[in-house]
Amino acid sequence: MISKIALNVLKGINRKFNTTNWKDLRHTQPISDMFGYDRGDQSVHRYYIDEFVRECADKISGTALEVADRMYLARHAERLSESHVIHYNEDRGTNSFIGDLTRKETLPAEKFDCFVCTQTYNFIYDFKAAIEGSHFLLKPGGYLVATVSGIQQISTFDASRWGDYWRFTGESAKRMFGDVFGSENVQVVTYGNVLAAIASLEGLSSSEITKSELAFRDPSYELIIGILAHKLK
Repeated sequence: MISKIALNVLKGINRKFNTTNWKDLRHTQPISDMFGYDRGDQSVHRYYIDEFVRECADKISGTALEVADRMYLARHAERLSESHVIHYNEDRGTNSFIGDLTRKETLPAEKFDCFVCTQTYNFIYDFKAAIEGSHFLLKPGGYLVATVSGIQQISTFDASRWGDYWRFTGESAKRMFGDVFGSENVQVVTYGNVLAAIASLEGLSSSEITKSELAFRDPSYELIIGILAHKLK
C-alpha cells in the first residue's frame, strides 16, 4: 500500500506537471476526472459538505446514524452515545445494518436522534420515498443533516453500482424535504460560485483555490445544497 507521504508527493507532481491555466478553458477533457482526489486531499464539493456538517454539529448527538461509514460522525460529533452505519448492500460490522431508504420494512422505526446523510439522494431513483424513509428512522425531535449535489459531474463509480440519477437546487430541496418534514422544519443552505463550479468540473482539489474564493456564495451556481430537517412528531 502506498504511504501517505508518497501519495502527497504524487499529488504534488500531478499538480505541477498538469497545472491549471485559468485563461484557457477551451478544452473538452477535464484536467482530472477523479473529483480532484488525485491532486489534493479534498474535492471542492467535499469541502462544502464538511463545512455544512460542521455548522450542524450541535444537532448531532445521542444515537446517530451515517451512510456507508462514520466519517462525519467521527469528525464533527462530540456528544454521541452510539454511532451506527447504514449501507445499501454491505454489512459494515458493529452497529451497522443493510437497509434501503425507499423500503421502510428494512429500517428501524424511530431509533435515531440524528441521521447524517451526505450525497445519497442523488443516487436513489425514488428519492421522495428515501426522504420518507429518513424521516421514519428518526425519533421525534431528531434531526436529518443531509447534502445533495447541484452542479457536479456524473459519478461513474456510483452510476455503475446503483445509479446516478439527480441534481438538485436549493429551491427543490426546500420543497421536497418540506413535503415530508414540514416546510417550517427545514433549513436549506447552498454553497458555490462560478469559480468553484469551474474548479469542481475541471476536477481540481479544494486546495487549488483560496478559502475566500470558496467562501463566496452565488445562488446562481449551487454546487452543494445542505439540508437540516427537524422531525417534530
